[in-house]
Amino acid sequence: MELRVLRYFLAVAREQSISGAAEMLHISQPTLSRQLMDMEHALGKQLFIRGNRHITLTEEGMFLRKRAEEIVDLVDKTETEIRSSDEFISGDIYIGAAETDNMRLLLRVAHKLQQDYPDIHYHFFSGNAQDVTEKLDQGLLDFGLLIDYNNLSKYESLLLPSADSWCVLMRNDSPLAAKEQIMPADLWDKPLICSQQIFWEKQDLKDWIKKDIEELNIVATYNLIYNAKLMAEEGFGYVLCLEKLVQISEDGLICQRPLYKGEPSRLDIVWKKYQVFSKAAGLFLQRLKEEFAAAL
Repeated sequence: MELRVLRYFLAVAREQSISGAAEMLHISQPTLSRQLMDMEHALGKQLFIRGNRHITLTEEGMFLRKRAEEIVDLVDKTETEIRSSDEFISGDIYIGAAETDNMRLLLRVAHKLQQDYPDIHYHFFSGNAQDVTEKLDQGLLDFGLLIDYNNLSKYESLLLPSADSWCVLMRNDSPLAAKEQIMPADLWDKPLICSQQIFWEKQDLKDWIKKDIEELNIVATYNLIYNAKLMAEEGFGYVLCLEKLVQISEDGLICQRPLYKGEPSRLDIVWKKYQVFSKAAGLFLQRLKEEFAAAL
């Protein structure tokens, strides 16, 4: 399967039209149609459903689109790194991270490095541990910032000199808002809103709450804290999240309370073992080690 044809396929998937994709690619419609039919014949699968006005993807087509985007991104990233000048450090650095206020530590290092080398550009991807490690393994990210990840043996890692603490986000008129700290039993009968991986991956929270997942009233899950904040404002339930992710104002609808003796979560910067870095990514890692070695 040629890279050029994958680019053709992605163009048609984006434009949802042979004519629109052909115009964008500066090739004839018959040529583009023939390339796509040859691809379908080679794979033995129908990739498109050809309608009167629009082209849509089949299930196999949607799977190929995801893989094709990853392949093309990786090729583009590799070409950029190889072409970078030996005299000037430039290029792109790709970082994946969960939502955490301690992302500031990485951003400060990145900002200082960008001031010294203005031709370095950063690309940030937000996601949970599974999302970030999947892209790391595929070579689409240089670094990942993981919270309490329990399989660090797969990667090289650098421990951050800071940690995250858990809290409960709730409406100001909620019964628990009067408490200074939240005890495990306070949440046993409450409607809970949790991140999609919180009790499945966070052993410290499992130990803290002293209940099995099935015994808790989890009414909703989230992967973006902004949506969780809206649910808290609407009184949908009590949100378990990391501190400092939501700005709390005195005249707002919500407040947050820390967990009583909740264990802080460790943060690690990770990268693939035996990773061959671009000059820009290698320098970024060097600066991270210098910054955090002094703080540890």
